[in-house]
Formats: sequence, C-alpha cells, structure tokens
Amino acid sequence: MKHKVFSLINIIGLTIGISASVVIGLMIFYDTTFDTFHKDSDRIYRVVSDFSDPEESFSNSGVTLALEDAIKEQSNLEIVSGFYIERPSKVENKALNSEFKWPNFVIYTDENYFKIFDYNFLAGDTDHVLTRPNTVILTEQRAANYFPNTAASDIIGKTLVYNDSLQITVTGIVENFKQRTDFVFEEFISKPTLLQTRLRAQVLEKNWNSTNSDSQLFVKINANADLQTIQNTLDDLAKEHTDEDSKKYGEERKFSLQPLADIHFNEAYGIYDWSKGQASTSLLLNLALVALFLLLLGCINFINLNTAQASQRAKEIGIRKTLGSSRQQLIGQFMGETFLLVLISALLSVLLSKWLITVFSDFVPEGLDFELITSPIIIVAFILLLLIVTFLSGFYPALVLSKFNTVSVLKNHLAIGQKKAKLRKFLTVFQFTIAQVFIIATLLVGKQINFLLTKDMGFKTDAIVSVYSPRNERSIDKKERYARALSKIPELKTISIGGVAPASFNVSSSGLSYTNKNKEIHTDIQFLYGDTHYLDLFELQLLAGRNIRNDTIQELVINETSRKLLGFDNPNEAIGQIVQVNNETVPIVGVMSDFYQRSLRSSIKPMALRGDWYRPDYSQFQTLHIAFHNESSEGLKQTLSKIEDAYRSVYTDTEEYRVEFLDENIQKFYNRERKISKLLNWATGLSILISCLGLLGLVIYTTNRRVKEIGVRKVLGASLMEINTLLCKEFLILVAMAFVIAAPIAWYGITRWLQDFAYKTSVSFWVFVVSGAAMILFALLVISFKTLQAANANPVEALRSD
Repeated sequence: MKHKVFSLINIIGLTIGISASVVIGLMIFYDTTFDTFHKDSDRIYRVVSDFSDPEESFSNSGVTLALEDAIKEQSNLEIVSGFYIERPSKVENKALNSEFKWPNFVIYTDENYFKIFDYNFLAGDTDHVLTRPNTVILTEQRAANYFPNTAASDIIGKTLVYNDSLQITVTGIVENFKQRTDFVFEEFISKPTLLQTRLRAQVLEKNWNSTNSDSQLFVKINANADLQTIQNTLDDLAKEHTDEDSKKYGEERKFSLQPLADIHFNEAYGIYDWSKGQASTSLLLNLALVALFLLLLGCINFINLNTAQASQRAKEIGIRKTLGSSRQQLIGQFMGETFLLVLISALLSVLLSKWLITVFSDFVPEGLDFELITSPIIIVAFILLLLIVTFLSGFYPALVLSKFNTVSVLKNHLAIGQKKAKLRKFLTVFQFTIAQVFIIATLLVGKQINFLLTKDMGFKTDAIVSVYSPRNERSIDKKERYARALSKIPELKTISIGGVAPASFNVSSSGLSYTNKNKEIHTDIQFLYGDTHYLDLFELQLLAGRNIRNDTIQELVINETSRKLLGFDNPNEAIGQIVQVNNETVPIVGVMSDFYQRSLRSSIKPMALRGDWYRPDYSQFQTLHIAFHNESSEGLKQTLSKIEDAYRSVYTDTEEYRVEFLDENIQKFYNRERKISKLLNWATGLSILISCLGLLGLVIYTTNRRVKEIGVRKVLGASLMEINTLLCKEFLILVAMAFVIAAPIAWYGITRWLQDFAYKTSVSFWVFVVSGAAMILFALLVISFKTLQAANANPVEALRSD
C-alpha cells in the first residue's frame, strides 16, 4: 500500500502472465487428454499407410482391406479389428414413417471393435456383438433420433431400412462417450452386411494395391510385445505385396503403427470429424512458449523493481535485525509479501482468463469450457504455478534484502552494489529482447500473409461461386437442367459444369505414363474435371493447342509443369502426343499455363483438365461454377437468391443446398497463418505492455533517486532537453542492445517458418528498421513521461532540505 505504483505494475505483469498460462494450460490439458480413458490406451494403435516415390511422399490413414486377415494371427497382437466408414444416403424408420438423409459417423465393424474401445452397453446382447449380418448397434444419441421417446431396452429388435433395401435389426444400444474422444461414431453395422452393399466386390477381392481412407484398422498389442517385431512383420507384408509396376517406378508403401494418443494431433492421417479441426502440436508448443515468456516478463518486473527498491527498505531491515529477526525470518516475510501479490494476481487472472478464452476463440478447441478449471488436476497445477511464480519472483529479492549489514544500514552507509545494477540491466535487456522478437515476427508474418492473399493465383478467383449438387445425385441430367435454368439469369456471365475449382482442398489423381525418346516417364497427375466452358470461366490461359472438344471425349489439356515433366521443350511439342492414363491411351490436345492449385505452401503439381469420361455409368461432374458480371453487394445478394431459386426448382426433393465463394475458399488455405498472426499480435502487445510498465517503474525509481542532481543541474543552467537526454540515455542504450540481440534470433526463427512455403516473401531489411524504431519510440515515450516531469520540477523544492 505504501508503494502503490510499484505494486500495481507487479500485479498487472503477473496477472497477464498467469492469465495466459491458465488459458493455454487449459487448452493443452484439453487436447492431451483425448481418448486416455480407454483401458490400456497405451497399447492401442491405428495401422496407417505411407507412400513414397522419387518425386514426393504422402500418407493415408487407411489400409488395404487385405491387411486385417494377414495380421490376425500375429502372436504380438492381442486384438485386431478393422472397420469401414460408409455414409448411407438414407435411413428410414418405417414404423414411425420417418426418414433421415445422409446420417454421418456410420461404420461397418465387428465384435473386436468393442473389445478395444470401452463402450458402456445400455441394452442388448453383449455376448454376440455384430456376429450376424444385418444387425446394428446404435449410440444412445442416435437411437433417440431414430426412436424418439423410446426406452433403450424397447428399441432392441426393431428394424431400420438403409438405402431403401437393407433391412437391419437393432441389437444393442451403447452410451455416448462422456470423456473427450475422437471416436465420434454413432452407428455400428455388422461387417458381413458389407456384402449386400456397393462395396461387395472390394470386400471379396481385397486388392493389396487398393488403399482407401475409409478402410481403418486398429490393433491392441500384447503387454510384453516388441513393437519392432510387429513393424518388421508389416514391412515384410508391404514388400511381399508390392506389384511389378511399383518396383519399376520406385514407388514404396509402408504400413506403420500410429499410437492412439497421436491421432488427435497428427495431421498427416487426420481425425474422424474434420469439422472440429485437428489439434496441432506445434501450435500448442508456440502457445506454451508465449505463456512462458509473458510469465517470465512479469517475474522480471517483480525482481527488477524489488531489488531497485532495496535501499528504501534498508532501515526497516536493520531495525528488524536489531530486534532479533533472523535472515530466515526476513526471507519468509518477503516471500510472504510476494505470495500475497501473486495471490491477488491469481484471483484477477481467473476473471481475466474467462474473457481471454473468448479473445482466443480461434485457438480454443470447440468443446473446451471454462468449467474445466475446476478439474482436480488443473487446480493442483494452478497451485503449483502460483508457488513457482512466487519463488521465481520473490526468492532473489528476498536474498538481497535480507543480506544487508545491520550496522551499515543504521549508520546510513548503505551502498547497493554494482552486481544488482548489472542484474537489473540484464533483465531489462532480456525483457525488451523478447518484445523485440515478437515485433519483428509480427511484421514478417503479416508481410507473408499479405503476400499469400494478394498473390495472383494464375486464374480468376473473384465473383465466382460454386453450387454443389446433392451428394446422392450421380446422373448429369439434373445438373444440365440446372445450368439451363441459370442461363436465363441475366446477371450471370459464364456457367460451367465440372468437378472442384482449380484451387481446392480436394485432390483427384491418377498414374500417367509416357515414353519420350526411349525413356519411360511415370508420374502421378492431378485432374480437373470440367466441360468446354471450364477454361473460359476461370480464365485459364491456353499456351498451345485447343480446349477439349466436348464434355465426354477422352482428351487432356495439361499444365506447364506436366509438359516439362514429360520432357517436351515447348508447349507446341506436346500437342498430339499420346499418354497412358489407367491403361487407356489419351491424346494431349492443349497446354495451359501453370496456376497455384492449393496454398502457396506447396509447389505447383502436374495437372490436367479432362472431361466426364465415364458417362453414363458415373459422372465426375458434381458442381456448377458460376461467374458474375461486376455487381454491387446489394445486387449480388439478389443474384444469389435467384441462383438458389433455380436450384430449388430443379432439386425439389432435398433440403440440401451448398454454395461456396472461390475467394473465401482460397483464404481458408491460410487459416493457420492467420491464427499465428493473431497470436503474435496479442503476444507482442502484451509483452510491450509488461516491458514498458517495468521500464516505467525503473525510470520512476531512478528519477526519484536523482531529484537533487536534477535540481543542481537546472540551477547551473542545464536545459530541459539536456536533462531529459541524460536521464533517457542509459535506458535507451539497454533497448538498443535488446534490438541487436533480438534481430538475429527473429531472423533465424522467421526464416525457419518460411521454409514451410514453396513461395514466400523476402525477409526485408526495412522490417528490422521499423521494428527497432518502434521499440525505441515506445521506450522513449514511457521514459520521457517521467523524466520530463522530473526535469520540469522546481529545483528549489529538490534543494530546500540542503
């Protein structure tokens, strides 16, 4: 209470640091406790597939259907269970005359699935789970949807109709997981039922060379199993079943064991509910570092201000020692004072944390609730955090204060040693180094994001929307009717029926072979599916040749990257050449310019435009792309309404309507970068605030000690500017030193980050100049606030006592 300003500075710094630690700690705890409740969770693994060829490598969470039977009898494996994810188009409860379109989270599996994962059965036979065909187990939540207001036991034996023909009996009801989990499945159909679906041929054939992410395989290993032995078995199976073409072209496949705990974090393989977004280990690590740095800055302020104030408490310490206080008692007293300030900060941080969860909504997982703070583990961790912060902040100042010599103190011969001053300078430099790194990183990340969002993608991206046909609509007829309906809307410029847009999250690829001058070239090529208007709508430039003649003819328009890979010296040389695609001979009729197919993190891949080759059996055209004439935002709303009305007039039997703006989709490529930018903005602002508050405290202390010196200098004729320069110089030198240290650290970190991008902005010199100048300006404003006040004071007041 006696030193309100210093106490307030300490409390603000510690509150910010503790609040950040609480919020980020909750996030880390939330994400690291997914699926830990399953019995022997450390022995549960997903088997995944990794592929590589001379050009690239990629991963798939699925495996070939043949693998499950091949490893079932392995002695190191306690349980083996595969399941297949398949979304039915329709489920009907005939008794209630109710219908459910495209229910999600449906799998075909067996009894071993329920031996690996701990589901609680509410009703049904638990001894013969999913052994017979045409049986299903529902979760409590899904059962309530299909059979509202019906007890679990009364649902057993009732029938559901899948896809108009499959009569399936409910044999069990399980409780939805109450704990955090990535296993979001709601319906479990017996695996033998697959033989009655469109997947019958795949199930019977079990082709070793076919991998599908819907085909999942889990194992529970024995308690004493050797992981390397299991991996060797998987490697031998992959090698044994490699076909001759793969060997010829250097293509490799590997089956790997992915720990259950890794599923929540590993983006290479993914989770089962993509709408929730995947947790990122690197993002959590960056968040943890931000919390650590903010906490350190708060602790540094405390150490700096308390050691700086040591001389003001010297007489109190001398008197206490004279009256019999031991050094241990004094340390205890000062640590108690520190704990009191930390406790006040902690109480404020709990209130602030609830608000910060809203501020950091882009980072906070969807299911995280502030109530998680009442978890016993979190409470224990919070208490430990307060004790650690108390120790870091208070122990060194307590040692310094309790070490004063009683006689020297009472004779007023106290001199604070140079060591303490050097420590304060070091800590101040450390503070501003962290703040400076954050400023430089913020500017450079912002520069890269601006580069990503303004970079010409190589095709038209504005004023284009894509309308997706219903998921179960496989024929082309209604799409053509819809296109004709759209053509009557005068505000629309061009309409094209096709697959996805030139840049999207979806990839369709196939193997392509070509023999060039006795050299056989084999590569994977990505496909765009589009009609004869596709190139014009997206303004994709033809460099040579022509567009495809019609929607179904087998012709290719390749991009420049494909042209170079196939060995053609110029675009015209590629025209008329014949390539092999899936054992079919296809001519190249055109070469289009390169464009960016995904985010600028990845390089441009070989790609080709093709038509809808497999009609009438199957259509790859699932989307109508629409380009507008230039319109106002108000006119655009009316046009979008007309587009939806035309859709409803054609697709009268569905509520589904999905429309996407191309420019918005492209921005989604960089969600992670925008999150990093937002995080850095907050970290920068808070670190500058804490550092400048600490600097203000030191300036207040220093100017108070030099009041008489300032008075003497003014009496002797020193100007206001000279006095201000004298007082500012020492602190500005410390800030400049921090910049010199921070610049190479920030350069190294941002250069490493930029390596993730195939195309990136330059690390400009001006960014460092601007950030250094900004930090010095912040510091100068803070310092001048107090120094000018001191320099302006009447020297008579300062010198009166002398």
